[in-house]
This record gives sequence, structure tokens and C-alpha cells, in this order.
Amino acid sequence: MTLPGGHADLTALRDAIASGTARAEEACAATFAGIKAHGAALNAYHETFEEDALARARAVDADRAAGKPLPPLAGVTIAVKDNICTVRGHTTCSSRMLGNYRSPFDATAVERLERAGAVVVGKTNLDEFAMGSSGEHCRWGRVANPWDTGRVPGGSSAGSAAAVAAGLCAAAIGSDTGGSIRQPAAFCGIVGLKPTYGRISRWGLVAFGSSLDQIGPMTRSVRDAALLLDCMSGTDDRDSTVADRPPTSLAACVERPLDGLRVGMPRQYMSDANDPEVNEAVAACADAYRAMGATIVDVDLPLTDVGISTYYVIAPAEASSNLARYDGIRYGHRAAMRPGDDLAALYARSRAEGFGPEVQRRIMLGTYMLSSGYYDAFYKRALQARRRIKEEFDRAFAACDVLLGPTAPTPAFAFGANDDPLAMYMCDVYTVNTNIAGICGLSLPAGFASRGGKALPIGVQLQANAFEEERLLRAARMLERAMAPRTSANAPAVHA
Repeated sequence: MTLPGGHADLTALRDAIASGTARAEEACAATFAGIKAHGAALNAYHETFEEDALARARAVDADRAAGKPLPPLAGVTIAVKDNICTVRGHTTCSSRMLGNYRSPFDATAVERLERAGAVVVGKTNLDEFAMGSSGEHCRWGRVANPWDTGRVPGGSSAGSAAAVAAGLCAAAIGSDTGGSIRQPAAFCGIVGLKPTYGRISRWGLVAFGSSLDQIGPMTRSVRDAALLLDCMSGTDDRDSTVADRPPTSLAACVERPLDGLRVGMPRQYMSDANDPEVNEAVAACADAYRAMGATIVDVDLPLTDVGISTYYVIAPAEASSNLARYDGIRYGHRAAMRPGDDLAALYARSRAEGFGPEVQRRIMLGTYMLSSGYYDAFYKRALQARRRIKEEFDRAFAACDVLLGPTAPTPAFAFGANDDPLAMYMCDVYTVNTNIAGICGLSLPAGFASRGGKALPIGVQLQANAFEEERLLRAARMLERAMAPRTSANAPAVHA
């Protein structure tokens, strides 16, 4: 995969713009040419900002020509998931409920990327209100996988993953509540980083599960992910949940291998329920680490399967609370008044018209969990399970530096193949506990599966303890280098 002009990743394009061997305006124009050529096939973008983006790119070229110092992301094109607020365009969460909403402010993450010189080219489609694992639950139409347009790109950050994989931006940002960056990254053959909870400000991220949500980068390479994390991380007075830690400086060290690396292999992750080619890819990654001198450590995470049930109590409960404000009066789509309507009827019809089936399902589930007589039985018990899951990870990280396993049990599946909600929820079995425990995780390409003569990417997940992104990214870069011959063997069917 390459960017316009043949650059391998965002960092290479950034360096070419800074040196004058590439022009930001030309790279930006090529990005929009790709969007126009392939947008209908993928439906990755809901809205693009061509005129504004080209003007910003021209300003970068003018600054370079004038000899001014350029910021670290000068001229590179970035796509923003449409549940992250931007002053430009709309912030719809891919929902009718917010179909006409324009934010009066930029999210902190967007502010920081633009301050670093990035050029925001548009807003990407997602599963409505970030509730989904396939990209099929978008008000503006389903998003397709660039490797096979008859298959899902994963979700909920579907458009961001598809756009990066297809070369329709240099990188993108998404949000991850239970795997929504990592799972689509795996299905689309890119890198997706879910930072530690609190590492990046959530100011301007439309809330789904407030104790789980985290913004993160979706990129072509580990070094790109490190660079975007450096630009977005740090404290923010507007977000009380952000950690009191300075911005990271990981792009400078990500190329350095780790000596004495201990890689944990949880027994529960190598399940017979996984696609055999997924398990083979994970085993190949373990062999690659051994060849680099790392020690492979057997790890036991018996609460792995408890994560899905824990997540689907906590996340819907928080979603029920967060989405209560969308009633058609204070926020969101308002249904037409009918004779004899009272306020309750107007609320009910506005929400029924504004929210899609999956969002309604999760709101009702969460409301039930929080209702009188059920709170202790479900929500309180889920919080107790959350504590035990975190303790389980603490014990694992006492024995190893990172954990290795599949990102998802299977490669990308065909549209409609997981219509059963429970089957869809199981796609996140290896990712939800990362959010529940508040630790960091990353998906990176590890090879391909073959389906009907087409190559489908397989992603593996690395996890590290809270605020151990340096360890995570350096270990990931080691694996990325080692697996390059396997991961560069194929290219997406749809690519700019």
C-alpha cells in the first residue's frame, strides 16, 4: 500500500513534504482524486472538505518555500471519524438523530492534529453512535472493505479503516470502546492503536461508554501511530478523565528493539473457535519473536470469555445514560407533532425515528440493567467483574511485557453473515477486556487468509499495561519488521 507519489506511510510523506521532494497541495489533490474515484465503492466518507483542505495544503507549501519551520504533521491528510467533533462540516455519528448537527468547536484531538500541521480532509462513516462491529449500521449506508467490497470493514471505525487501507488519506483517527479501532484495523490490514484510557483527551468525542471510550490513530505503520499519539496526547483542562501526564515522545524511540522482551501468549486466545488461519498467523508471530531473541511466556487469562458479558452490561448502561439527552427537544431529531401528543409521546417518537435498531437495542438493554431491582444483579456485578479482569491483567504483566493474540477470531466476514446480534458481539471477544481494564492495545497486520481466491488481512493484537505505550509500540515495530514479507504480499482490490 502506498500514498500518492509512492510514499509508504504518513511519516515518509511528511518527510518528503518537509524536504521539498513532494508538495502538500499535490498530495492533497491526489487524495481527493482517489476519494472521487473510489468513494462510491467504499462509502468511507460521509463528508469531505476539499476546498478548505487544499487551501491548508497550499499554506504548508508556502511556509516551506519561505523557509519557515514546519510542524511534525505538516501537509499530511487526516480523516476524522464522524463521532469526533469538528467545526467544519457536520458531526452526525452516522445517525439520523444528529443528521444536521454542526459542532461549535473542534475536539481536542482534532485541534492538536491541526496545530501539528495535519490537513483534515473529511469525516468518515461509522456504525451509528459507534455501536457495531461491522460498518453495516450506518445511517448513510454500509461501508465496504477495500480488500473485498462484498465484505465488512469491521466497526465501528469502519470508514476510517477503509479510507486508510484504500489510500484515501494518509491516516485517520477513530474511537475505541470495545475494539472499534483494532477490529476494523485487523479486517482492513492496517495498524490501529487503542491508547490507555486517559492518554488522549475525550473532549469533543460524542460519548458512548464514558468509562471505556478512547480516541486513537489508524495508520499504515507503527511509526505513524507513534507520531499521531505524540501529537494528540497530554493533559486537557476540559476533560476531567484525562491523565495528568505530559504528551508522549515515542516517534523518536519506536525503531529501537527491546532487549529481553517477554511475550505472553494467553491460552484462552488460541481457541479452537478461531479461524485456523488466524491461529496460524498468531503462531507465526510468536515464532518471529523467538527468532529475535524474545521469550514466549504461557499466560492464563481465565476471565477472557467473561469480558463480553461484562462489557454488554457496562457499555449499554453508560450508553443509556449518555444518549438520554437526545430527546428531540434539547438535542437531535424532532418528530412532527400529532394531535393529542403529550411530551412523552413526542420524546418516544423522536427517539424511535432518530435511532437505528442497534442503538435502540443497546439503550433498552442498558436502561433495563440500571432499573430498580436489577442494578445490583447486573451493573454492580459487572463492575466487580471489571475489577477482577484488571487484576488478572496485572498478574499477567508481572510475568511478561506484552500479550500476543488474535485481534478478532476470523478475517472479515461477508455482509449479512452475522445478523444475529450475539454472534456479532463475539467478534470483540479479544478486544473488549482491553477497554474494561483501561490498558493499551494495538492491532497490526500479520498475514492473509484466502477466501474465494481473494486475500483477506489477518490482524494480531498486542496489549501492554496502562501507560506502557512505549513498550507496546517498540514491541509492535519489532514484529512489523519481521512480518513484512508476509504482510506485503498482497494489495487491496480498491486502492487509490
